[in-house]
Amino acid sequence: MQRRHFIQTAAALATAGISMPNLMAAERAGAVSKLGKPQAFSYAWLKGQASMMAGQAWRPPAARVPDELTQLDWDQYQSIGYHDQHALWAQQKRRFEVKFFHLGRGFTAPVHMHEVIDGQAQELAYDPSMFDYGKSGVQGSRLPKDLGFAGFRVNFHTDWKRDVAAFLGASYFRAVGGEGQYGLSTRGLAIDCGAERPEEFPVFTSYWLERPAPNSSVLTVYGLLDSPSVAGAYRFDIHPGEMMVMDVDAALYPRKPIERLGIAPLTSMFQHGENDHRMANDWRAEIHDSDGLAMWRGNGEWIWRPVTNPAGLRFSSYADENPRGFGLLQRDRQFDHYQDDGVFYERRPSLWVEPKAGWGKGAVQLVELPTDDETNDNIVAFWNPEAKLQPGQERLFSYRLHWGAKPPAQPPAAQVVATRTGIGGVVGQKRKYFSWRFVVDFAGGDLPMLREGAKVEPVITVSRGQVEITSARPLSSINGYRAMFDLRPLDDSTAPVELRLYLSYNGQPMSETWLYQWTPPPAAQRRL
Repeated sequence: MQRRHFIQTAAALATAGISMPNLMAAERAGAVSKLGKPQAFSYAWLKGQASMMAGQAWRPPAARVPDELTQLDWDQYQSIGYHDQHALWAQQKRRFEVKFFHLGRGFTAPVHMHEVIDGQAQELAYDPSMFDYGKSGVQGSRLPKDLGFAGFRVNFHTDWKRDVAAFLGASYFRAVGGEGQYGLSTRGLAIDCGAERPEEFPVFTSYWLERPAPNSSVLTVYGLLDSPSVAGAYRFDIHPGEMMVMDVDAALYPRKPIERLGIAPLTSMFQHGENDHRMANDWRAEIHDSDGLAMWRGNGEWIWRPVTNPAGLRFSSYADENPRGFGLLQRDRQFDHYQDDGVFYERRPSLWVEPKAGWGKGAVQLVELPTDDETNDNIVAFWNPEAKLQPGQERLFSYRLHWGAKPPAQPPAAQVVATRTGIGGVVGQKRKYFSWRFVVDFAGGDLPMLREGAKVEPVITVSRGQVEITSARPLSSINGYRAMFDLRPLDDSTAPVELRLYLSYNGQPMSETWLYQWTPPPAAQRRL
């Protein structure tokens, strides 16, 4: 599941240097050309199109990208830039401009782009003169005139050079908050993610970009999604800002029953961190875009689940009803924990999903895959509705995406700020058996208000094994508390163990709930 190249390629193209033609050449180039006649367009019409498609057999997209584009290496492809004067709505004194990505390398399915003006849509024409082919070796004059585009990126009036959102590859898209740093991504839909059968990747085959009013700070984009199992109509209202907000409406029309459907799927990367050293062979102490999954359950409980880089696929499911929100977050935002002055992991945005209406019963599901390289995404989280989609249905989902340093909703109690693990036992005493230590730091909430000597207790539950050496004590460096315990396996099984922990004072919860999944090593590797 190597998807990270979608994000990296888009980010590289967004910052690539583009040689500017002289003013006369720019004037000759003119605006983006259009194809055919304007056609009436609305979201209702788009839903009708998706419903009609779902009643027909799926047709795979015809691959017609020339070999010279598909054979480009990484550096060649990212050297292809876009001429600023060809941006959609350039020189129109609007707060948005849109620029397009070229087909090539792993992006071989042309995506139709349309502009919508006053309820009338017209397709935008590809022209090789829109692009600067840089050091790619590609000669635009030899490419088909109807080649098409791979995706698009959005610029806001605050900075015409750095984009705030990009839609590129299958149904993937990503955005930035006030820190202007890309990181994790999301997509329109996930099907059979983490299942034993191959995953299906729905694709946005067409986009409609609604021309914003001159003073509008909202950009509306529509997308038509298609795959062997489902067709769908999407609407995105994009609000740039310190916290980038996207309002998403999705109408899904299944072609066949779908066993594992992923609504609002989030995709991220975790190679190693304080809690997982399996692949910690790099000079940087931590490498990850997200360090945990946060959930605000329908019953009001807040949960924090640190993510890991497992040796094999892990699948976790957390049942809920009408969840209030969930997201993959980057809580650790201290540079010295990463020491990466090139990609700045501490600046990576968190992404929070806020359902707008009751989603009913289902589960937040988490897929963790092994990775030995930070260029491969290996973490996926999504909502899986309990009621399975069936052919002939229309299923509507509405939610809001928040991209930024901190999610808009925060637990009122103390939060987990660090998770560490390592060999268990008592320092200075010879170990007689294998155990594993868990150290969880909590800060915030009412913890700073506790009197000196207050008896805070860790409430610990495990699915298997024996809990030992438990403690919870003040930690002045974070103005919070540190909970510690050892887990001793009582058998040789390597089946995952589920752990649960929260802090309690006078019988009252003082923190969110920490969840973890630990896989004991094989018996032969349980060194003392």
